[in-house]
Parts: sequence; C-alpha cells; structure tokens
Amino acid sequence: MNGEQEKSVVSREEEKILHFWDANDIFRKTLEKKSPKGDFVFYDGPPFATGTPHHGHLVASAIKDAIPRYKTMRGFRVERQWGWDCHGLPIENIVEKELGTKSKKDIEKLGIGTFNRLCREKIFAYVDAWNEFIPRFGRWADMENPYRTMDVSYMESEWWAFKTLYDKGLLYKDYRSLHICPRCETTLAQAEVAEGYKDIKDLAVTAKFKVRNPEKIGLSGDVFLLAWTTTPWTLPGNVALAVGDSIEYFAAIKGHETVIVSTQMWKRGDLGASGFVARAPKNTDGILKGSDLVGLEYKPLFDDYAKDEALPNRENGWKVYAADFVTTESGTGIVHIAPAFGQDDLELGKKERLPFVQHVGMDGIIRQEVAELAGLSVKSAQDPQATDVAIIKLLAAKGLLFSKEKYEHSYPHCWRCETPLLNYAASSWFVAVQKIKDELLKYSEKINWFPEHIKEGRWGEWLSGARDWSISRQRFWANTIPVWTNEKTGAHKVIGSVAELGEYVKKSGNTYFIMRHGEATHNTADVANSKDMEAHGLTKEGVASVQASAKLLKKKEIDIVFYSPFRRTRETADIVAQEFGLNSSALIPEPRVREVDVGIFDGRKTAEYHAFFSSLEEKFVKTPPQGENLTELKNRVTEFLYDVERRYSGKKILIVSHEYSLWLLCAGAKGLSQKESAAEKGAQKDYIAPAEVREVSFTPLPHNERFELDLHRPYIDELELFDEDGTRLSRVPDVLDTWFDSGSVPFSSYHYPFENEEKIQQRIPADFIGEGQDQVSKWFYYQHVLSGGLFGTHAFKNVVVNGIMLAEDGKKMSKRLKNYPDPALIVDRYGADAVRLYLLSSPVVRAENLKFSEKGVAEISRKVVSRLRNVYEFYALYKNSVSHAPLAESRHVLDRFIVNLFRQTHGIVTDMMDAYRLDAAARAVIDFVDILSTWYIRRSRERFKSEDEADKKDALQTTAWVLREYAKLVAPFAPFAAEWLWRDLKNGNDEESVHLESWTEKQPWDVDVITLMTRVRYIASAALERRSALGIKVRQPLQKLSIQGELPKEYLSLIKDEVNVKEVYADAPLDGPLVVLDDTITPELKKEGQYRELLRFIQDMRKKEGLIPDKKVVLLVKTDAEGERFIHEFESALMKTAGLLEIRFASTDGEELSCDGITFRLAIRHDDPR
Repeated sequence: MNGEQEKSVVSREEEKILHFWDANDIFRKTLEKKSPKGDFVFYDGPPFATGTPHHGHLVASAIKDAIPRYKTMRGFRVERQWGWDCHGLPIENIVEKELGTKSKKDIEKLGIGTFNRLCREKIFAYVDAWNEFIPRFGRWADMENPYRTMDVSYMESEWWAFKTLYDKGLLYKDYRSLHICPRCETTLAQAEVAEGYKDIKDLAVTAKFKVRNPEKIGLSGDVFLLAWTTTPWTLPGNVALAVGDSIEYFAAIKGHETVIVSTQMWKRGDLGASGFVARAPKNTDGILKGSDLVGLEYKPLFDDYAKDEALPNRENGWKVYAADFVTTESGTGIVHIAPAFGQDDLELGKKERLPFVQHVGMDGIIRQEVAELAGLSVKSAQDPQATDVAIIKLLAAKGLLFSKEKYEHSYPHCWRCETPLLNYAASSWFVAVQKIKDELLKYSEKINWFPEHIKEGRWGEWLSGARDWSISRQRFWANTIPVWTNEKTGAHKVIGSVAELGEYVKKSGNTYFIMRHGEATHNTADVANSKDMEAHGLTKEGVASVQASAKLLKKKEIDIVFYSPFRRTRETADIVAQEFGLNSSALIPEPRVREVDVGIFDGRKTAEYHAFFSSLEEKFVKTPPQGENLTELKNRVTEFLYDVERRYSGKKILIVSHEYSLWLLCAGAKGLSQKESAAEKGAQKDYIAPAEVREVSFTPLPHNERFELDLHRPYIDELELFDEDGTRLSRVPDVLDTWFDSGSVPFSSYHYPFENEEKIQQRIPADFIGEGQDQVSKWFYYQHVLSGGLFGTHAFKNVVVNGIMLAEDGKKMSKRLKNYPDPALIVDRYGADAVRLYLLSSPVVRAENLKFSEKGVAEISRKVVSRLRNVYEFYALYKNSVSHAPLAESRHVLDRFIVNLFRQTHGIVTDMMDAYRLDAAARAVIDFVDILSTWYIRRSRERFKSEDEADKKDALQTTAWVLREYAKLVAPFAPFAAEWLWRDLKNGNDEESVHLESWTEKQPWDVDVITLMTRVRYIASAALERRSALGIKVRQPLQKLSIQGELPKEYLSLIKDEVNVKEVYADAPLDGPLVVLDDTITPELKKEGQYRELLRFIQDMRKKEGLIPDKKVVLLVKTDAEGERFIHEFESALMKTAGLLEIRFASTDGEELSCDGITFRLAIRHDDPR
C-alpha cells in the first residue's frame, strides 16, 4: 500500500490471503452459501471519497466487518452494499477553493452546470485509495456496485419519499427563523448547527429608543426605552420593542434624560451607580406595568425603512408590544424586535402584523437601503465584530448608545467553512417531525443501543427535543426539491418520479420510428465502413428485406424520413419513400445519425475494431485513433433527436441509420448513462437487425451534457413543465438537505419503490447499523424520522455506537498538525489484524473516545498475532511425527484444561457477539492466545518431543483441534490470521475458506478444571515472584515449596515443573503467605542448575541457527578441566535433550557462557559429514 517503508512479514502474508480471497471469490461465496437463518440486514452509511480513509473510518469498518462476518458464520446471509455520499457542501467547498470563488454569485456567474460538473468530477478523487484500503483492512463490501447518492435511481427514490411525506401531510412550507451560513448562503439543519459551536468574544450594547409619546405614561421631555442586545448588527432591522405584560418597570432620570427599564435592572444598582435617580410618572407610585408601556411609539434607531411609505404594515411599526418571552433575568426587561432575525421576533411580527425588514441578504451583506452601513458584512469570518463596532459608533454619534460591553459566549459556526452563522428568517420546506414525535418515541423503544446509556441519554434527549426538520438548502450540488408552482394560481405540484415528471413536460406530439439499413456488402464482408460513404450499398437480400419492412410500416403513415448520408442508408430510405409515396422533400439526409467513426479500423475486419476495447463499456471512453468514442456518437444522435422534437410537432418520423447509432439514439432517448447504455445492448450481437423497424417512445428529460438523465440543477430547471390547465410550472429554487440523502439509504440505495419493492419492505427495520457517536443526532436520527414517516416503523433494531479517535496526545487528529500516523503505514507495519483487534478490544467500540497508540497496536501484534503464529509454527514442527485422529478425551490435565478453556472462551465470545459487546468478545479472543502460548504450549513443550507416543499424540491432537476451532473463533476479528491458520489445518471435507465455515455451536465446559488450573497458575506466579525477590534464577532447582490447601497430584506436578522445585507440599500455614519457598541450595542442586543453564544456552544456539528438533549436531566445547568433568557427568542427558550427535572438546571462537564459576566457549556444527 505504501512504497516508502518495508512491509512486515505479517503484512505481506495478509496480502497473500487477500489475493486468495479475490482469486477464489470468497466474499461472493459467503453470500451464495446456504443461509438457514435467512437475511441479516445491515445498512452501511456512505462516506465521502474526498479524502483518504482516516482512523475514524477504521473503527467503524472494524465494527461493520466483524458483525457481518460473525452473522454469516451463524447461518445468516448478510448483504454488504457499499455506498458513496456525493452531495453537499464538502464537495462544493473543495471546488470553490480550487476555483477561488468567494460567494454564490461567483458560482452563478461561472454557471451552475459548470460548477456541478466540477463537483461530480471531484467526488471520486480518492476512490482508488478507498478501493484499495478497505479490502486491505480485511473488510468485505460490494464496492464494485456501490449506490451513489448522486445517481438518478437514488435521487428518484428520494423524490418518491418527498411526495409520500407531502401526501401524508408531513411536509409543509413555512417562513421561519433558521440558521444560515452567509459564506455558503444556505440554511443549516439543527444537527449541523449543534456541531459548530465555538466560544468567542463578542460585543453587546444597550441602545436608547426615544419615545414619541411619553405623555401616555405620565412623562415628558426626552424619554428613552433601553433595550439590550447581543447582536448589534440586527438593530437596523428593528421594527418594535417587546415588554412583559405583568413585568414592573421603573423610570430613572439623569440630567434631562429619562430612561425606562425593568425594576429588576434598577435593583441591580447599575443605573444608580452611574448617577440616575428615580423619576415617578404622574398618577403612579413610581412603578409602571408592562401593559402601561404597550402602545408607546418611538423613533427608529435607523429610519431607512421607516421612511418607506410603501412598506407593508408600516403603520404598526416602531411601537411597544407585549410578549410572553420577555424576561428580567438579564438585560433591561425590554426586548428589541427584528422579525427577520429571530423566531420569537418573527412570531410576534406575524401576530401583530409588524413590518418585515430584512436589511441583510443571505450573503450576510447589509443591503443598499441602509445608507450608513451598506455593503458591510455583518459576521465575516475574518472580523466578526467589525460591523457591530461600526453600528456602535453610529449609535454613539446619534446619542442613542447607552452602554456597550464585551462578553464571551458560545456561538454557532458553519461546520464546513467556520463562518459565524446568522439567525435569519427564510422560506423552507419542513418535515413535520412534531406531528409524528409520539410515534417516533414509541418506535424508538424497540431499538437496542450499544452502549445502553445512549438510548435514554444522547438519543432519547435528542429525539424528545426534536423540532420540525428544515430540508431546504439554497445551494447547487444536491438533489433538487421536486416541487413546482403554478405561475397563475400559486398551487404546488409535487412530483414523485421521473415518469410523473414526464406527464407535465411539453410534448411535440411526434411519433418516432427507427430502422436499420438492410444488409449491405460491408456486412457480408464483415468489414467496418465509416469513411467512404459510397463504398457499400445494399445486397439483393438487403433490398428484399427493406421492401418487406416498408410494406409493414406503410400503415404508420410516415411524414418525414431522416437518414444517414451513407449509401446503404440512403438506398434504404429511397425504398421506404417509394413504398410510402413520399416526395423528395420528405427525405432529409442527417449527418448526425451517420455511422460510428471507427478511425484507423475503417476497411478492416470488424473483429479488429472490437478487439481494441476490453469491454463494451470501454468504447464510451476510449477513442480509436482518428475515430470517435461512443459517448461522442451518443451525444450527436441524441442532440439530433432533441432538435427534431423542438422543430416538429404532430409528425410521424422515421430515422434510418446504423446499428450503433440507433442503439445509442434509443439510449439517449431514455437518458441512460454509459453503464446503462452498455447494459441496454448487453451481449446480443445486433441491437437492431438489418431492415428491422421499431417504434421509439420519447419524452424530453432533464439531461446533462452527455444526454444522461440528470435531476440536478441546472438541467431540471431547463425543462419546460405545464400544469393541466396549460399554465407554466416553475420549480422552487431550493435543493434538498443532504441529510435527506443519508436518511434515505435504507430504500433509495435499492431504488425503492421502482425496484425491489418486496425486498425493501422486508429489510426495514435493519438488524444492525453502526457509526460514530456524532451520528446519533444525524444519520441515525434522519433514518428514524424517514422510516417512521414513510413506513410506520423504526429504521433499525440494533445500533453499535463508536467513540472518537484522538491523537495520542488527546487532541483531535489533524492533517495540518500531523499528530497521527497514516493508517496505511500502520497496516504495513503491523498488519490489519493487529489494528482490528486493538480497536475492537478498546473502549472506542462502546462510544468512548480513544487516544490512538501505535504502541498499543504493536503490543497486540506481538502478544496476539505473533504468538499465535509461534504456536502454530511450534505445532507444525511435530505435526507429522505421529498420526493423530480427531480430538479424543486426553489423559493429560493440560489438554483437558485448554479444551475446556477454549469452550468457555467460545461461549463468552458467542454471548458477547450476540449482545453486540464487541470489546468483551475481542478481549476474550486475545486473552485465550496468551494462555494458549505462555501456559499450555510452554508447559507442553517436552510432551511434543516425548518418547511416550500416546502422550505426544494427545498433545498434538489437542493443539490441532484448538487451533482449528480458534481459527473459526477469531475469524470475525482477525480474518487474515484465521485464514492462514485454516489453510494449513483444514481437512479434506472442510470449506476452502474459514469464512465459509459455520460457527461452532456452544458446548459445555468443566468449570472445575479451569478453576483448579487458574489456582495452579496463581500459585506458580506467587512462587516465581518469591524466587525473584530472593534473586534465585528459575533454572536453579530448589528442594521444596509449601502451599496453602490441597491440590490433585497432576496439578502439583505442573507447579513443580513451573517453579523448578523437587517437592510441593500443602503444608503452608493458612494464616501466613500463600507460598513458602525453601531457598537452600545444596551442591547437588547447584550442579543441576548449572546443567540447566548450559542446556538452555545450547538450545538457544540451535534456535538461532533455525534447526528443526530432529536435526542432530556436533557440539564444540572449549573449557578447563573442571568444565570437562562437568560435561562428562551430564553427557548422556545433554546428548539426548539437546539433540547432539557428538560432544568434542576443541579450540573454538564460539559463544561464551559463564555458568556459576565454570566458563564454556561453545559452537555447534550441523554440517558434519557423519
């Protein structure tokens, strides 16, 4: 995957397994094998291919692969359809950066078609990296046939969903205050807004609104109402002030100015501290009720709109109104009302019929009407306070600024471009979530969440507080909202399919027929002819077949014949015209329907032309030298068809042309893509036979520059539609929220209901989905809303939520900071299995964040993958030394223990996988390898070499059984390791791949054996710790170990061998230490320890040389007289145990061993002629 570093042995081995899977089509076979338990439905959320896979994708991929693999082995069929998220701001932002555009206007100037074409081209910039990495990570998915949210089939299903919701009364249009991004000039969804909050420093002001009629409340002179706002930029849009009807207000005076605020603010002491004193209005006790203030009129801070006598509802503006949302906890108790910039303000505006002043455009720029501020950006990303400062200065100059302050608060920013958002009244289509919230909550009760706390926590809270979903966006690269408006009546026409769209398209009334020329001489010669138009005419048989077809066609009463200007098509057209009695003016040569230009293959055998391409589909993109490709051919013949449709009406038109030209004219008439066009012809030799006639149904469709059906802008808006009454229909300009794309995955990915109707009804709800915790309020939520609204059920049954991957330092992973390793490099170093096991066994699979640690992956690689390989390789050294049958009950306690431990582990893994507790399952898989390697194999080593054939056979049989069963157990977690184990351990009747095997059914296990062995290991560990504390090496035998409590003899024997003591007694006091070690070393024990040291040294030398156990070698020894005496004393045991052919005392420069006072220099020779 990466050429800059050497791949590890494990990584290269995994790539061989990957090749084996591909070569033998193993994934497809898992889908085709018998599935007694039926389908297990899994939805896969589509990623963007605008960047390479990152660590977050690795987590989700590990989860999404482990569960389907497990369920497949459990007897289910699990489709794993890959998909690509194609629409939205992520793509648009990439294109805008490359183009250098600054606003929507720049895009519109460039052209929406050009912009969207660039978006389409950028979508799959990294698709090759994905197509390589996902399989390399061991994940199986159908990436060759992905669904794509930009495809017509997907978009049409969304249209159906939109119309269905509309027909159910769950879609409506409204004018509401929404969050918009002024840079992107579009509204955002609630979940998108929630994602972008940042703590910022901002400005707040208290403005002075001069009362025109203070006498109404018993005051005179300069009286001001004070209103506090954290959005000074909205003040030019002020049209009213709001007070609480029952809130108490207070008048205070300083000099000649009187101000009115809530009594709560007065009690806070700020006014008094600045020199204000109480002023009691006439006929009051000094307290005013909010109801007293209602009806007061004031001068606008900015009178640009107030001066406009044509402004609707102007007479109701710049007055005080009562509102129930006014509070006194902060501010002045008087609220500045700008209906264009807040939902409460908008609702009050509707209720009181206030003038609507939107002095800021969707681009965040103050409009020209506000002369003093025109052209300023109200919340630019570069300087979000600039306009607020300008407004404050203007207020101060006018004497209308009471105070200003800096404050810090959390403010929403665009999740893509990081521009501060604006609260902005805009028209939008909404999904009426509130209408079905009770049902959604009821459906939610049937969903199982892992971890469980998300159900009542993050998910439950979000769903309980869900608002109606704004699905309108004011952008370009997205599915279009399928709503048209009757230009006379204003009534909406919602269209739910391409077929329904065709019902409203302006039609010419033409009827089209196509006819291929009769057999010509180039057909009989089997040569291509596209250059010399006069070279080949009709054969005698060709003339006869054309005449026969013309007689049958005569009753169609053809008006016009268009023909290709080649001799064979002209002759065909002439015969037809003669039969019909058409005059020459009805015969029109048309160069756009000429033969495909085969370039250098003209005049050569047609087989040579076809052999130039690897497939029919390649002919659309690969151009023969000096010729044209099929895309170019399709474009010119379809352009002709649309041209005729525009120029003629009510005519019966015959088009005489060539096979490929007519095939692609039909494809163009249907708006087929390159892939669909190729499928239209398929493997048939002739799409249309010589002299064959067909009627072609044609309705103009929205199409792109390749004449492919395209529902995107601008193509959809170039199509002329008319209502039943003949009035033109105009589409609403908005596009769909891309979360509508994502929420539609369960049905749109299968083109429901236009295809797969029964299948999809059985696939909703899904059995399982999984994504990151950020998708709780996004993908999970939007699927749930659409499934509830459309199908009356929940979208999924089981959800696994993963946490966020962080850099090792706990910070967010950042390409800019380069604070994380490339996932591809990690896989090259340690293999995919190690990464998968690291992730699946971590808290990240239960929605907790994980600081990614390469050391953690390395540890898994070393302690699990490498250990497992070492176990197998050790077994492989001896597997052919005896003939061993399937597992039978072993006499040895180690065999009984490991078999029962495996069965227990298998039971745990099965239960945890059934419960979607992947981390617990993965840890059990990992822990078993540790015990298998460091206890069972290590304690059984001598048994594999034993002369006791029965015991040796038991050890080999047990190890083989455990490894075979473990291969199946580990398959969902570490698919590569499972496969190489299986490859070498499978029998003749086994499946070719472990992933085609069935999951082993749970079997009972002997708890007593496991419990006793656990105690043995604990005692041995304690004794070894005591040895270490005493500074006595394990190879030095000791006489006695005392332990607490009795153990069966066979278990005591294991402790003796592990701790290296002569005797183990159960005589340790129960109130003392668990183990008591006799540390007396007699001369005999010392000598035995020296022997063990020497033996271990020789065995290490053999290991370094890579010698197999049966290989006999010569040992060369250089030592003193004491060393020679020592060697002679232990010679027999040494020769047998160390696999020696001979011991020679000779001079050697071999390795030196100092063995408690005796020094040896040793070397081994394994090439001795004897």
